[in-house]
Amino acid sequence: MNTAYLILGGNQGDRLKNLNEANSLIASEVGPISKYSKIYVTAAWGNEGLSDFYNQAVCIKTPLSATELLDILLEIEKKLGRTRGTEKWQARTIDIDILFYNNEIIDQKNLIIPHPFLQERRFVLVPLSEIANDLMHPILNKDIKTLLIECNDKLDVRPLD
Repeated sequence: MNTAYLILGGNQGDRLKNLNEANSLIASEVGPISKYSKIYVTAAWGNEGLSDFYNQAVCIKTPLSATELLDILLEIEKKLGRTRGTEKWQARTIDIDILFYNNEIIDQKNLIIPHPFLQERRFVLVPLSEIANDLMHPILNKDIKTLLIECNDKLDVRPLD
Protein backbone atom coordinates (compact mmCIF):
# COMPACT_ATOMS: atom_id res chain seq x y z
CA MET A 1 0.00 0.00 0.00
CA ASN A 2 1.14 3.50 -0.79
CA THR A 3 0.69 6.48 1.51
CA ALA A 4 -0.33 9.82 0.03
CA TYR A 5 -1.15 13.17 1.56
CA LEU A 6 -3.75 15.33 -0.15
CA ILE A 7 -5.10 18.83 0.32
CA LEU A 8 -8.75 19.41 -0.53
CA GLY A 9 -10.36 22.80 -0.90
CA GLY A 10 -13.16 24.75 -2.48
CA ASN A 11 -14.97 28.05 -2.30
CA GLN A 12 -18.09 27.58 -4.45
CA GLY A 13 -21.43 26.08 -3.53
CA ASP A 14 -21.90 24.18 -0.27
CA ARG A 15 -18.23 24.01 0.70
CA LEU A 16 -18.72 21.60 3.61
CA LYS A 17 -20.87 19.24 1.54
CA ASN A 18 -18.32 19.32 -1.30
CA LEU A 19 -15.47 18.39 1.08
CA ASN A 20 -17.52 15.57 2.61
CA GLU A 21 -18.48 14.21 -0.82
CA ALA A 22 -14.88 14.41 -2.01
CA ASN A 23 -13.72 12.47 1.06
CA SER A 24 -16.41 9.87 0.49
CA LEU A 25 -15.42 9.42 -3.17
CA ILE A 26 -11.72 9.28 -2.28
CA ALA A 27 -12.39 6.56 0.30
CA SER A 28 -14.47 4.50 -2.14
CA GLU A 29 -12.43 5.01 -5.34
CA VAL A 30 -8.85 5.52 -4.14
CA GLY A 31 -8.45 3.88 -0.75
CA PRO A 32 -9.13 4.39 2.94
CA ILE A 33 -8.47 7.73 4.58
CA SER A 34 -6.35 7.11 7.65
CA LYS A 35 -6.13 10.71 8.93
CA TYR A 36 -8.22 13.85 8.52
CA SER A 37 -7.31 17.35 9.63
CA LYS A 38 -9.94 19.75 10.89
CA ILE A 39 -11.57 21.86 8.21
CA TYR A 40 -10.02 25.30 7.93
CA VAL A 41 -11.47 28.52 6.58
CA THR A 42 -8.75 30.12 4.50
CA ALA A 43 -8.36 33.34 2.60
CA ALA A 44 -8.01 32.85 -1.15
CA TRP A 45 -4.36 32.48 -2.17
CA GLY A 46 -3.18 34.13 -5.37
CA ASN A 47 -6.48 35.92 -6.03
CA GLU A 48 -7.55 37.68 -2.88
CA GLY A 49 -10.80 38.95 -4.46
CA LEU A 50 -12.34 35.47 -4.15
CA SER A 51 -14.47 34.26 -1.26
CA ASP A 52 -12.85 32.15 1.48
CA PHE A 53 -12.02 28.51 0.89
CA TYR A 54 -12.63 25.53 3.12
CA ASN A 55 -9.50 23.35 3.19
CA GLN A 56 -8.68 19.98 4.71
CA ALA A 57 -5.63 17.71 4.60
CA VAL A 58 -6.04 13.93 4.50
CA CYS A 59 -3.74 10.93 4.52
CA ILE A 60 -4.78 7.99 2.35
CA LYS A 61 -3.61 4.44 1.83
CA THR A 62 -3.89 3.36 -1.79
CA PRO A 63 -2.79 0.54 -4.08
CA LEU A 64 -2.71 3.04 -6.98
CA SER A 65 0.40 4.45 -8.60
CA ALA A 66 0.85 8.23 -8.38
CA THR A 67 -0.36 8.75 -11.95
CA GLU A 68 -3.39 6.49 -11.43
CA LEU A 69 -4.15 8.42 -8.25
CA LEU A 70 -3.98 11.74 -10.10
CA ASP A 71 -6.31 10.47 -12.84
CA ILE A 72 -8.95 9.34 -10.35
CA LEU A 73 -8.69 12.55 -8.30
CA LEU A 74 -9.27 14.61 -11.45
CA GLU A 75 -12.36 12.49 -12.19
CA ILE A 76 -13.62 13.05 -8.64
CA GLU A 77 -13.20 16.81 -9.13
CA LYS A 78 -15.28 16.59 -12.34
CA LYS A 79 -18.01 14.58 -10.58
CA LEU A 80 -18.24 17.37 -8.00
CA GLY A 81 -18.63 20.09 -10.62
CA ARG A 82 -15.05 21.28 -11.05
CA THR A 83 -14.33 22.90 -14.37
CA ARG A 84 -10.77 23.84 -15.20
CA GLY A 85 -10.18 27.08 -17.06
CA THR A 86 -6.98 28.52 -18.41
CA GLU A 87 -6.58 31.04 -15.59
CA LYS A 88 -4.96 30.10 -12.28
CA TRP A 89 -6.41 30.69 -8.83
CA GLN A 90 -10.10 30.82 -9.75
CA ALA A 91 -13.18 29.94 -7.72
CA ARG A 92 -13.96 26.20 -7.69
CA THR A 93 -16.28 23.66 -6.13
CA ILE A 94 -13.39 21.37 -5.23
CA ASP A 95 -9.67 21.09 -5.78
CA ILE A 96 -7.69 18.02 -4.76
CA ASP A 97 -3.91 18.18 -4.87
CA ILE A 98 -1.40 15.45 -4.14
CA LEU A 99 1.14 16.84 -1.69
CA PHE A 100 3.25 13.73 -1.04
CA TYR A 101 3.25 10.18 -2.39
CA ASN A 102 5.29 7.86 -0.18
CA ASN A 103 8.69 9.53 -0.02
CA GLU A 104 8.93 9.80 -3.79
CA ILE A 105 10.11 12.66 -5.94
CA ILE A 106 8.17 12.73 -9.22
CA ASP A 107 8.71 15.31 -11.95
CA GLN A 108 6.48 14.65 -14.95
CA LYS A 109 4.65 16.98 -17.32
CA ASN A 110 1.33 16.76 -15.44
CA LEU A 111 2.49 15.57 -12.03
CA ILE A 112 5.08 17.03 -9.66
CA ILE A 113 5.44 15.48 -6.21
CA PRO A 114 6.07 16.81 -3.63
CA HIS A 115 3.71 19.61 -4.60
CA PRO A 116 6.09 22.37 -5.73
CA PHE A 117 4.44 25.20 -3.76
CA LEU A 118 3.28 23.53 -0.55
CA GLN A 119 6.01 25.21 1.52
CA GLU A 120 4.72 28.65 0.42
CA ARG A 121 1.09 28.17 1.45
CA ARG A 122 -0.28 28.31 4.99
CA PHE A 123 -3.63 26.91 3.80
CA VAL A 124 -1.71 23.70 3.02
CA LEU A 125 0.80 23.68 5.87
CA VAL A 126 -1.59 24.39 8.75
CA PRO A 127 -3.93 21.42 8.11
CA LEU A 128 -1.03 19.20 7.02
CA SER A 129 0.88 19.96 10.23
CA GLU A 130 -2.13 18.75 12.21
CA ILE A 131 -1.88 15.24 10.73
CA ALA A 132 1.79 15.00 9.70
CA ASN A 133 3.84 17.49 11.71
CA ASP A 134 6.99 15.36 11.54
CA LEU A 135 6.68 14.32 7.89
CA MET A 136 9.92 15.13 6.06
CA HIS A 137 9.92 16.92 2.72
CA PRO A 138 12.22 14.72 0.59
CA ILE A 139 13.69 17.65 -1.37
CA LEU A 140 13.87 20.41 1.24
CA ASN A 141 14.89 17.98 4.03
CA LYS A 142 12.68 19.79 6.53
CA ASP A 143 9.65 18.57 8.42
CA ILE A 144 6.21 20.14 8.02
CA LYS A 145 6.46 21.82 11.42
CA THR A 146 9.62 23.66 10.30
CA LEU A 147 8.17 24.56 6.91
CA LEU A 148 5.16 26.12 8.65
CA ILE A 149 7.40 28.16 10.97
CA GLU A 150 9.45 29.38 7.99
CA CYS A 151 6.46 30.10 5.73
CA ASN A 152 6.17 33.76 4.70
CA ASP A 153 2.48 33.49 3.72
CA LYS A 154 0.43 35.62 6.13
CA LEU A 155 -3.06 34.87 4.78
CA ASP A 156 -5.70 33.97 7.35
CA VAL A 157 -6.14 30.25 8.12
CA ARG A 158 -8.54 29.41 10.98
CA PRO A 159 -10.45 26.29 12.06
CA LEU A 160 -14.09 26.09 11.00
CA ASP A 161 -16.27 26.69 14.09
